[in-house]
Amino acid sequence: MSSPTRRTFLTSASAALATGALFPELSAAARARRDDLLRVALVGCGGRGTGAAAQALSTAGEVRLVALADAFEDRLAGCHDYLAKAHPDRVDVPAERRHVGFDAYRKAIDEDVDVVVLATPPGFRPIHFEYAVERGRHVFMEKPVAVDGPGIRRVLAAAAVAKRKALKVGVGLQRHHDPRYVETIRLLQEGAIGELVLLRAYWDSTGVWVNPRQPGQTEMEYQMRNWYYFNWLCGDHIVEQHIHNLDVCNWAKGALPVRAQGQGGRQVRTGVEYGEIFDHHAVEYTYPDGTKLWSQCRHIPGTWQSVSEHAHGSQGTADIGAGRIQGPGGWSWRFEGETGDPYQNEHDALFAAIRADAEYNEAEYGAHSTLTAILGRMATYSGQVVSWEQALNSELALVPAAYAWDAAPPTLPDAEGRYPIPMPGATRAF
Repeated sequence: MSSPTRRTFLTSASAALATGALFPELSAAARARRDDLLRVALVGCGGRGTGAAAQALSTAGEVRLVALADAFEDRLAGCHDYLAKAHPDRVDVPAERRHVGFDAYRKAIDEDVDVVVLATPPGFRPIHFEYAVERGRHVFMEKPVAVDGPGIRRVLAAAAVAKRKALKVGVGLQRHHDPRYVETIRLLQEGAIGELVLLRAYWDSTGVWVNPRQPGQTEMEYQMRNWYYFNWLCGDHIVEQHIHNLDVCNWAKGALPVRAQGQGGRQVRTGVEYGEIFDHHAVEYTYPDGTKLWSQCRHIPGTWQSVSEHAHGSQGTADIGAGRIQGPGGWSWRFEGETGDPYQNEHDALFAAIRADAEYNEAEYGAHSTLTAILGRMATYSGQVVSWEQALNSELALVPAAYAWDAAPPTLPDAEGRYPIPMPGATRAF
């Protein structure tokens, strides 16, 4: 998928050239090991990071986890203990290669490693990815890859440099490695239901965890422990979760939206423990040819639940995630093959590309899918029609001024512990 306008392309390309001048060439060590032992560093030791590391260690060939990094020592220790038991022959992380704190990512990436797995909250992804590329490391990074326009531009710039260095980059949009999705979208793009005229995407669920505030916690630590509810860390659930469904629709359409408008709010999940994000979003995206994508995501218990993507064509319909197509004249098709584990498949593909020195870089479409979700959030928070270019070129940065336990996060609670909530019609769009 390409950017929808020449201006967008030039903006990204110029940033890439400027950033590329700062990065050294790919290290000899990273090239040398592609045919034997691959040493892995994990940055971000939560549940998804632990799972991603386990999948990296389950790939073919010699692979070893040699470095860990996390902001919290307890998360790092739990991750290490689990992986050491699950993969005793593939985990070699002595105390001196276990790094804790906001600068831990640099220390882990600076170790003698070939591949870095980036699985911290997404607000950190641009700076971590940028540094990994600078140090000449192959990368697997979880989705989403940023939470704002400035972050997306950093990721696109670093992705261009990674290509120049022949670094391999995987992104955790695992549906691209699910044979059911791959085959269904192939048929749609070949015209199985004619011209696509409408797409629908849903991530409607009950919500996720909350970690209660503990005595003595700084505001920074509290927000880090509850990263899902703060935009500088998560981007809201439309970005953190619904990105998967939006990514599939862009993939099926073979295009990126040019604008979005929508609405959302906090109707049920209104307590102070839910930070600043909405509990529902409904967005209408428009593609360059006028085709619409209807997007809906919700975190409200007791409501209809669905995580799915659907396509309507001039001659039929498709339930993409289910691998079902209804075509003209009563024709129907259903995927009946083996899917395996898409989470494992994506690591198998990345590590195979590293060993074969094959071209492999998913960062650009990862950034575009992330920006699609950010565009939707900008539309629902502001109540305005927001264009792709406005989202990409936005100077509205959500990151904090400093990364330290005693530093102030971008959003602070009032005297009653409540955080400012975005208000359509008043909140800045971009």
